[in-house]
Amino acid sequence: MKIPRSHPRYESLVRRERLVRGWKEGIVVPEGFIAQGRGEAWDYLFGEETSAPGLVAERAAAARLLAASRPVISVNGNVAALAAREVVRLAKAIPARIEVNLFHRTEARVRRIVRVLERAGASEVLGIRPNARIPGLESKRALSHRDGVYGADVVLVPLEDGDRAEALTRMGKVVVSIDLNPLSRTSQRAAIPVVDELTRALPNIEKFVRELKGKPDEAARIRKSYHRNGNLAAVFSFLEWRLGQLRQGSASPAKGRPGAGKSKHRT
Repeated sequence: MKIPRSHPRYESLVRRERLVRGWKEGIVVPEGFIAQGRGEAWDYLFGEETSAPGLVAERAAAARLLAASRPVISVNGNVAALAAREVVRLAKAIPARIEVNLFHRTEARVRRIVRVLERAGASEVLGIRPNARIPGLESKRALSHRDGVYGADVVLVPLEDGDRAEALTRMGKVVVSIDLNPLSRTSQRAAIPVVDELTRALPNIEKFVRELKGKPDEAARIRKSYHRNGNLAAVFSFLEWRLGQLRQGSASPAKGRPGAGKSKHRT
């Protein structure tokens, strides 16, 4: 389907088409559409832009990933369909390992997702032959790699379903999440919950990684000064302002809102 760029929701419709294509290619499962719709509903509330608290969290995520000894990015079907290139670019910038980890797991689906990531430029994608299990999980998401998520000290888990984020936290890992729902178990359990849309968040984190690589003192300051509870409180404050504007009928769908698109706050 050719979507005109003049359409007011062009980017959202493009993401939907990518998911449909991913489903046809055996990468996305039908349940992934439900997750995407839930995220879109939250993104409406955010005005379909990155909020100032979101940028603060993305900068903190970059600083924490740079300090990791064994950083890993976990990828599921939706992530591969929506942002394979962005994942690979971020992994190379850090650098970090990439592992495919699925709740609705089949070996064929894992291999397809690995191929998508390889076509996007990744090498040595983990996931096909797991050799460890994450304790406390009964689903197939427990299957992991000792050189991947199982052995990581910092794990970036985009579009997570909550149970594994909890399990990884219990293992003592630093979990960095990307989830538009600030009330989800993932956002509530992650050490750094990034409340933003995936295809905005990944490039933002990559940009901050590249900026902070040559500024170790600044990266250390960000890690020290970031407070997850304060950041989540700022997310809720932003949503409260947005709802107030919507009640008054004065909230624009895109530009011109306080706290949207650029950060006025330090971490």
